[in-house]
Amino acid sequence: MKIFSASLVLIVVTFSTTAEARLYKWVDDKGVTHYGEVMPPEYANKNNVLLNDHGRLIKRNEKINNTDQRADDEAEAKKRIDNEAKLERSRKDKALLNTFSNEKEIDLARDRNLNHIESLISSIQSLQQVAQESLKNYHQEAEERKLAGRKLSVSLQADITESENKLAKLQLNLVKTQEKAAAVKASYEADKIRFRELKGSVKK
Repeated sequence: MKIFSASLVLIVVTFSTTAEARLYKWVDDKGVTHYGEVMPPEYANKNNVLLNDHGRLIKRNEKINNTDQRADDEAEAKKRIDNEAKLERSRKDKALLNTFSNEKEIDLARDRNLNHIESLISSIQSLQQVAQESLKNYHQEAEERKLAGRKLSVSLQADITESENKLAKLQLNLVKTQEKAAAVKASYEADKIRFRELKGSVKK
C-alpha cells in the first residue's frame, strides 16, 4: 500500500510539472522565430513572449524601438503644431470677417497704415538730402585746403566722419522702413485674398 502511494505521488508530481511547462518564443537578429523552454540571455531584453503548454500567452516583453518611438514623438509633435496652426487660422479668419464687410474696407485700412510709413520714408529721404549736401560742402572745403597746401583741421575731419556715419544710418533706416511698407502691403493683400475665399465659402 505504501509503495502504491509513493508511486501515485510521483505520478502526480510528474504530471504537475508537465502541466506547468512553459515555452518561450523569440525572434533572432535575422528575423527567424524560435521556441524553447530556455531563452538565450542575449534576447532577454528584446521582444519575446512566454507561453504555457497550451500555447496561451502568459507574459509579453516588448522592447521599445528608439527609432519607432522617435518617429511617434515627431508625428505627435507635428500633429500638435498642425492643430495649433488650424486654431490660429480659425481665430484670424473670424477676426477678418468681423472687422471688414468688403474688400474696399481692407484697402482703406491698408492706406491708413501706409500713410504714416510713407510719411516717415519721405522724412528720411529729406534728411538724406540735407546730410549729403553737408558732406559735399565738407569735402569741398577739404579739397580747397589741400589745394592751398593746408592740413585738414581736426574739426573738419570729425564733421566729415560724422556726416558719413549719419548718411549710413539714414540709409539703413530707409531700407528698413521701405521693407516695413512692403510687408504691410503684402499682409493686407493676403487678407484680401483670404477674405475673398471666406466670403466665397460662406455663399456656398
